This record gives sequence, C-alpha cells and structure tokens, in this order.
Amino acid sequence: MTLNIETPALLFSATSLILLAYTNRFLTIAQIVRGLKKTYDEKENKSILLEIKNLNLRLTLIRYMQLFGVMSLFLSVFGMLVLFLELQIVGIYIFGASLLCLLISLGISFWEISISVTALRVHLSDLLDSKKE
Repeated sequence: MTLNIETPALLFSATSLILLAYTNRFLTIAQIVRGLKKTYDEKENKSILLEIKNLNLRLTLIRYMQLFGVMSLFLSVFGMLVLFLELQIVGIYIFGASLLCLLISLGISFWEISISVTALRVHLSDLLDSKKE
C-alpha cells in the first residue's frame, strides 16, 4: 500500500471546520454557565446547580473533543512530513493514528450532543407538562 502526501492533507479542511464548531460550542456553553452561576448566586436553586453540573460535563467532553481533533490535525501534518521524507510505512501508521484520533473526537462529539438533547428534552417536558394542566 502506498500513501501520497496529498492524502493526509485532505483532513485539513474537515478538521479545521470541526475544531471551529467545537470552539463555538465551548464558548456558547461557557457563556451559559456564567449566566447560570450568576443566577445561582442570587437564588440558590437546586435545578440550576444540576444544570451547571450537566454543562460542566459537556465542557469536559468538548475539551476532549478538541484534544483529539488537534491530535488528528497534528498527526496528519506529521504524517505528511514523514511521507515527504519518504518513510512510507511510518507515514501510513501515523496517518492511521490521525484517522483514529478523528474518529474518537467525533465519537465524543456524538456523546456530548446526546447529553445536550437529553437536557433539552427535560426542559421541554416541563413545558409540555404545564400545558397539559
């Protein structure tokens, strides 16, 4: 099996866009946490504390999503360097590791989105329950 130097370069645009999306999610959640903390300081509501705990887990997952996304990009660039130095077998393994990191990042992203959807359904169920009454 041979691997061209252009193949790892294909990950650049995809990984860059994914990292941008992860950063946007992180910034949005961080802003929500700041607002909820301010609200919690004013009135100590247990549901707000649970929501902050949920968001804290999501922030941790986003940090790992970013970590594996950056590792994927790093390994992709490193793989290109190794391929440039004509170390074909090493380049193939490094590129494979890059793909694995990207898969892990996407898997964690799916987990984080699942948590987000569950939290939103809890909010919606409160709304739907109040409309039934």
